[in-house]
This record gives sequence, structure tokens and C-alpha cells, in this order.
Amino acid sequence: VQLQASGGGLVQPGGSLRLSCSASGSIFSINAMRWFRQAPGKERELVVAITSGGSTNYADSVKGRFTISRDVAKNTMYLQMNSLKPEDTAVYYCNMWLRTTSQSMEITIHWGQGTLVTVSS
Repeated sequence: VQLQASGGGLVQPGGSLRLSCSASGSIFSINAMRWFRQAPGKERELVVAITSGGSTNYADSVKGRFTISRDVAKNTMYLQMNSLKPEDTAVYYCNMWLRTTSQSMEITIHWGQGTLVTVSS
């Protein structure tokens, strides 16, 4: 299974970006999808999570500004980021917990390669 993240770039404060993360390979079901970010000199932090049932959990710092969505048929999730602030500057990583086959209940964890978001004037 491979996760491919895209959509990062340079944006001015107050601007918007949309990140995408697509999973490919042997996938039976996706239990959870998450976006993390890691700013320079800081630890990786959870931005938002969405379960297979659609429940979401946002970090306080992004509530009301970021929205996670998904296309189950395409094994893809999105992160719409609005009203971006300089402190949102980070490498954003996608993460999925999934089952690769109906023959096993094992859940495996997969990471995308990261996409850089820079918020600066």
C-alpha cells in the first residue's frame, strides 16, 4: 500500500490550500484517516482524524478553519485549509489505518511522504 500526498505550496496569510492523499495497492477497507503536521523544530502533531463512520476530531488550533473530507470509492482524503496562518507552516503527512484483505482483521498503518505548506507574505 502506498499513500501519495499532494497540494502543498506557498500561500499568503489568510489564503487557502487543499491537500489530497490517495492510497493505492491492496486495500479492503480503511478504518481511519488522519492528517498530521510537523513544523520546523517541533514534534509531529495530529491535525485531524476521521473514522470509517465519518466522525471527526480536530486539533483546537485548526477548528473552524480546516475541513477533512474523503472519497471512499477513491481511497482518497482531502484537507481543505482556509484562513491560513504563519503558524500553520509545516510538513503535512497523511496517515491511514486499513485492512488489506477480507481474510484478516489485521490493521496496518501507512504514511504518506509529506507535503510542505508554507504560509508567508
